[in-house]
Amino acid sequence: MTSIHIIRHGETDWNAEGRLQGATDIPINNTGILQAQECGYFLKSRQWDVLITSPLQRAKKTAEIMNEELRLPFVVMNEFSERYFGDAEGMTREERMVAFPDKAYPNQETTEVLQQRLLSGLQQINSDYGNKNVLLVAHGAIIGAVLSMLSDGEIGSRKTRLINGGITTIDFAEGRWHIRDYNRVDHLSAHSERGRV
Repeated sequence: MTSIHIIRHGETDWNAEGRLQGATDIPINNTGILQAQECGYFLKSRQWDVLITSPLQRAKKTAEIMNEELRLPFVVMNEFSERYFGDAEGMTREERMVAFPDKAYPNQETTEVLQQRLLSGLQQINSDYGNKNVLLVAHGAIIGAVLSMLSDGEIGSRKTRLINGGITTIDFAEGRWHIRDYNRVDHLSAHSERGRV
């Protein structure tokens, strides 16, 4: 059985302000650094085979901080970069509701394209690290899309708030991916529903 523990990157200032980041490359803040450290401490008690990350600096830095504890092979995969939200990037929720009340953001990456690259990434992990324990640092919309795909829309995108530093686990068994649990935050001392302490 291949297991992937997906960690949402540590908090950024844009997370704290409720701004949509998407492909905009924002660094983690001091709270995000703490969350990354706590993830590393928490995960150190188990055996892992590889640490994979999105190339965006908020994910990569989270993974690097975690890896100070874990000392794992380190792989960057573009397939898990955050969704591009087009004209809505940088806007607060309130600004988005005024500008795009239908949530149809001009020029954003389509759901179909997003899902295809995520499925490709998951297949690559299962091919390269079959029957291994994998850590993956990614983004809110990425984790939400994975949960939505694997739950037939029951949870995930626009339904499940995902916390910075939270952990979601999926397993590949009997020919398909299954959700084991999602959005675990009991290892974090600093988090909130919006990512603000």
